[in-house]
Amino acid sequence: MSSLTRRAAIVGTSALPLAAASVRAQQKFPDRPIRLIIPWAAGGPADAGFRILAQSVSKKLGQQVIVDNKAGASGIMGAMALQEAKPDGYTISQMHMSVLRQPLLNKQLTYNPISDLTYILQITGFVMGIVVKADAPWKTLPELLAYAKAHPGKLNWGTLGIGSTQHLAMERVGMAQGLSWTHAPYRGTADTLRALLGGEIDFASESSGWAPMVQAGQLHLLAVFTAERAKRFPDVPTVKELGIDVVVDSPGGLIGPKGMDPAVVAVLADAFRAAAQEPEHVKFLENMDQPLILLDGPAYKAAMAKTYEEEKELLRRLSLLPA
Repeated sequence: MSSLTRRAAIVGTSALPLAAASVRAQQKFPDRPIRLIIPWAAGGPADAGFRILAQSVSKKLGQQVIVDNKAGASGIMGAMALQEAKPDGYTISQMHMSVLRQPLLNKQLTYNPISDLTYILQITGFVMGIVVKADAPWKTLPELLAYAKAHPGKLNWGTLGIGSTQHLAMERVGMAQGLSWTHAPYRGTADTLRALLGGEIDFASESSGWAPMVQAGQLHLLAVFTAERAKRFPDVPTVKELGIDVVVDSPGGLIGPKGMDPAVVAVLADAFRAAAQEPEHVKFLENMDQPLILLDGPAYKAAMAKTYEEEKELLRRLSLLPA
């Protein structure tokens, strides 16, 4: 090799890191606003918590995180939108159990909730409970269940959708007790609670969006589905304490389209992880009795893969899988 050729090779090799750095600088993520899909109507606890996160992450990344509420279809509008989105990190969505469960319930849904999504970060879970109006005749869950048993088909109850965690939790209670009643699905927690206050339904199985209304005396909390009693409602028993072996944990987090660049995933995960631990969000979780359960993408995906198989078996036992 001539000295000129060697010098050219040395110069070319030394220029490679600079070229790579230049490409990284040109492709810095994010360099424009990020769309965060919340697949529920505005006003519920899932919406409120993620709006706090969006504001914090916007400051951290120097780009606006724009919340896009896409309610309906039992909360899978975000997951569906991700099937058409570019895997560039500029369209992401809240993850929750209906995203995992709905493909099992609806054969027309062709996405696989494990392999067709990128798991970015698990953030928290949700406290589920059974609430009635403050002036309802039932002051305890056993009283409500006894009335339902004595009056088959008379009670109407609401959740945020067919196949939602709240729906299946209450169905498990009904099956364990041999009850007949009517489920009324709504578009979100806020809508369900408005229907309860308006007298459209007799009780609701919902996540902790009911907490402020319970504290204000508008609603009465009969029981919670969690393994332990809620900290702010220590006098309210768990469903399991009342002799019904139903415990519900509903983890949620952040997902993106299939095939995202791990470096982009890391940027988003780091920003949302930091935001989740900031005082405003921690206070929100405490007010909602939600635990902070942080898991990185691979661990989150592995946990959901295991849960997916467990959910399939539960739905089979409840005779809710389509033929």
